[in-house]
Amino acid sequence: MKNNAKKNNHEVHGHVHGVVNAEIASTDQGIWAIKWSFIGLFLTAFLQIIVVIYSGSVALLADTIHNIGDAATAVPLLIAFKLLRKKPTKRFTYGYGRVEDLAGVFIVLIILISAIIAGYESINRLMHPVAMTNLWAVIGASVIGCLGNEAVAVLRIRTGKKMNSAALIADGYHARVDGLTSLAVLLGAIGTWLGYPLADPIIGLIITVTIMKIVYDSGKVIFIRLIDGVDPEIIDEIRHAVSHAPQVKGVSEVRARWLGHMLVAELNITVDSRLSVEKGHEVAATVRHELRHHMNYLENAIVHVDPEIASGEQYHDSHS
Repeated sequence: MKNNAKKNNHEVHGHVHGVVNAEIASTDQGIWAIKWSFIGLFLTAFLQIIVVIYSGSVALLADTIHNIGDAATAVPLLIAFKLLRKKPTKRFTYGYGRVEDLAGVFIVLIILISAIIAGYESINRLMHPVAMTNLWAVIGASVIGCLGNEAVAVLRIRTGKKMNSAALIADGYHARVDGLTSLAVLLGAIGTWLGYPLADPIIGLIITVTIMKIVYDSGKVIFIRLIDGVDPEIIDEIRHAVSHAPQVKGVSEVRARWLGHMLVAELNITVDSRLSVEKGHEVAATVRHELRHHMNYLENAIVHVDPEIASGEQYHDSHS
């Protein structure tokens, strides 16, 4: 799972994000995907909970609670995308991209709560066993859970790649994992059918552990973004993009951070000391163009132009 997550991150950070007017359009696409994925997960959970009432399956209950939690996570993300439509102000000069990261924190907390509830119900059923009925209904509900989550996963991943949202793509892979955990409910039902009633709450605990793993992985990514961390490959990609700009003799410093699903960068480039201010400005404009061409998820880049005789922030610090 760790390798897959790393692979997915490379997919997200390759060429999968947008800018300016495209950002407005992508936000609208994100809102559309969130609304329909919410409806899909809500219907999936509703059908499952009916079976839970009639069957008493705690494994299915754990999976249903998780699906309800997933549907609820669409609310803070929807609010975040709505705020992204607002223009920067004198108070919020970078806009409201960080709200998307805060929504991510809330989403992780919702998933954590769903894991705690599912774990409690599983332990309680281990201590106080209850006979499961309507096994075929449980099996059918687990299949519904798998198909419902996979449909949501496809919607989120496709739309996320189209609109350039790392959060939506990651949430899509999250839904795909949830679909696989729905299939785990089958094992509990089959175990009960074979005469092992404790298989149901045990599978419920396994699903709880799976949810906790998702909490850890998601929380780690969000925490890194909250403290302005980026993948080192992004910095390498910025340097590679700048290398395509003529008259740039070097790049001394590169900084970047995420604001929601958009990236902002700041870099120092070195040019010939004999260039005029106007020519230096043209070089900076060319660098921005190359960055936008290679990294269409870049919202903005501040390019500092340094002459060869005074290149890098270290030089400026020593002469301040």
